[in-house]
Amino acid sequence: MSNTLTIAARRSFDSESWLQRLVISLGVLFLLLALLAPLLTMLVKSLQNGAGEFIGLHNFIAYFDNPALTQSILNSITIALWTTFIVVSIAFVFAYALTRSGMAGKKTFRLVTMLPLFAPSLLPALSMIYLFGNQGILKDWLPVESIYGPVGIVIGLSFWAFPHALMILITAFSNSDARLYEAAKSMKTPPWRVFLTVTLPSVRYGLINTIFVIFTLTITDFGVAKVIGGQYNVLATDIYKQVVGQQNFQMGAVVSVVLLLPALISFAVERRVQRRQSALLTSRAVPLQPQKSPLRDALLTLFCALVCGFLLLVIGMAVYASFITFWPYNMELSLNNYRFDMMDGGGWASYFNSLQMSAWTAVIGTAVVFLVAYMNEKIKLMPFARRLLQLLAMLPMAVPGIVLGLAYIFFFNHPDNPMNGIYGTMAILVLNTVVHFYTVCHLTATTSLKQIDNEFEAVSASLKVPFYTTLRRVTLPLALPSVLDISVYLFVNAMTTVSAVVFLYSSDTTLASVAVMHMDEAGDIAPAAAMAVLLMLTSLVAKGLHWMISHQILQRTQRWRQR
Repeated sequence: MSNTLTIAARRSFDSESWLQRLVISLGVLFLLLALLAPLLTMLVKSLQNGAGEFIGLHNFIAYFDNPALTQSILNSITIALWTTFIVVSIAFVFAYALTRSGMAGKKTFRLVTMLPLFAPSLLPALSMIYLFGNQGILKDWLPVESIYGPVGIVIGLSFWAFPHALMILITAFSNSDARLYEAAKSMKTPPWRVFLTVTLPSVRYGLINTIFVIFTLTITDFGVAKVIGGQYNVLATDIYKQVVGQQNFQMGAVVSVVLLLPALISFAVERRVQRRQSALLTSRAVPLQPQKSPLRDALLTLFCALVCGFLLLVIGMAVYASFITFWPYNMELSLNNYRFDMMDGGGWASYFNSLQMSAWTAVIGTAVVFLVAYMNEKIKLMPFARRLLQLLAMLPMAVPGIVLGLAYIFFFNHPDNPMNGIYGTMAILVLNTVVHFYTVCHLTATTSLKQIDNEFEAVSASLKVPFYTTLRRVTLPLALPSVLDISVYLFVNAMTTVSAVVFLYSSDTTLASVAVMHMDEAGDIAPAAAMAVLLMLTSLVAKGLHWMISHQILQRTQRWRQR
């Protein structure tokens, strides 16, 4: 009898081990087919001519022999450097104000700075046209001749990238040891010296990470430059012009490879900096409590008010313009601009397609990301496969959306690809969006899983409880807050993304974010602003519903945390 039980237990263990290996292998296969294979296909296309014949570096030589195209490299770097400098400088002071000052209204300021996260990157560009364009209400305030070009791109990107920088820097400023400041005060160290010797060193890694993150975001952005760039070409818009304007897919692949290089370099440096980061808070650290200083707090309050005022001005201008009947000749308010079925871009169908795509992305993406992260973090089988899985999971952050979209054309549209059937369907839009935003979700899930003791899996294994039962009944409830955060992150980004899907939609799967771009191209700027505002409001409603649902669910499932 004992031998029979032993054999049965061994078979059960072997079966579970086989299932674990299968899930890990499927996770690796998913990222290989959905990310690495398309990128390699695009690289091969850049080395071929229009007939599919291998021509080596001829396309790259032709690209660098064209001064108009190579100028875009310098333009992209210039835009990224200026935007990074402006955004990081403002976010640094703003984060300092929120974490180190005694000013009032911190929660309100923090809430306002999060609004750009829910707006498509096209919205600030459209708002800039109404504010500083040829018929803008503040045109005379503009110190340069035209908003169309590098100035408009930098302002629009600064609006869009600011909350990303602020979140990182707030985290960096929050991890400080009050004992260092007390020691400096007891030694009568001047404030400027305390800032240089204590404050800056304590946030240096967060500051460096912010610089590289913002540089990567801005050098790869497509939406802002497309709307307000005018004749000022950057790499992302060059890809769009080569593919859509000239149907030159090989040159589009070349430009994509060129754009991919600085993004990969920036990402690699940022990851290296993170690995070198050491713990700033020890077990004996004392949390820093902000001290009030009337003059400093008043100046920082004024600074934060001006920044938030600019953010609200950009959003408010887009909302106001969406209700204007015919700018600037008929300024009466109406809902005419929301009659999307009368405009180019797909009408209301594009909006509902975006809702459908975002919902599927949130559901499928959350399930895939969390399961893959769980297998990578909690299961100790197949160490090489898990290391490969972790590497592949980090790669999407370094791949610009427009590059990934073009790579999907080359890979999934090939007639010999057995997955060719998903091309032009909602499925490829969902797949592309999940992969595009995979890294942040994976890091969120992994961080949450690292906080759960491995003893749960060890005890379950000793009791012969299947890992999927432990995952369902123990791990998932404990990690539920992160799971909900991942789902709303995917939903909001799927609603507002442009670059990742601009090449992949069909007549039946037009999306609202792409419709904004097409309406702007057709001269329907007010309807474009209306659709952008609708996307922002939808994202805000989704976030609000997420908060309410999370609050109700977590009150029941996370009650143990309050004991």
